[in-house]
Amino acid sequence: MMGGTMVGATAILTGCAPEQQIEGLNFSPEDIAFMDELGDTIIPETNTPGAKATGIGSFMVMMVKDTYDANQQKAFVDGLNMIRKEFKASNGKDFMEANPEDRLAYLNGLYEQYKSSEAREPQVINMLRDLTVLGYFTSEIGATQALNYVEVPGRFDPCIDFKEGDRAYAI
Repeated sequence: MMGGTMVGATAILTGCAPEQQIEGLNFSPEDIAFMDELGDTIIPETNTPGAKATGIGSFMVMMVKDTYDANQQKAFVDGLNMIRKEFKASNGKDFMEANPEDRLAYLNGLYEQYKSSEAREPQVINMLRDLTVLGYFTSEIGATQALNYVEVPGRFDPCIDFKEGDRAYAI
């Protein structure tokens, strides 16, 4: 019975990693800084730290390298390059040098383009949004400062009063 459990666990764990990935996919420190800025545009600093404070660029690199298959990895890298190139062409300056309002307007326009496109391209905007939200709210900063974190919950309360302005509970 124990042998069956071990074989089953191995099958499940090997199913987590994609079969085909881009060999030698590496991101430079400049790429990570660019992804930090993209993440900080999606979740900026307000009364809580923004996505950049969580090291969102490094999180994105880890997720893309470890969980995306070759097609998704290529779409992500191509999308980052497209954002760099198109932003500079439309705004006359690099994304990293632009002000937050211009960055946000560009990413919102990219999202609107995605929503209205039948081919659903460019998909990188959804990848960036999903990775930023996942990385931010699973980080210590996101879970403890942006969400209402209770380290050791006391009792079960099926109905909790929720007032406007209260933070959602971290899981």
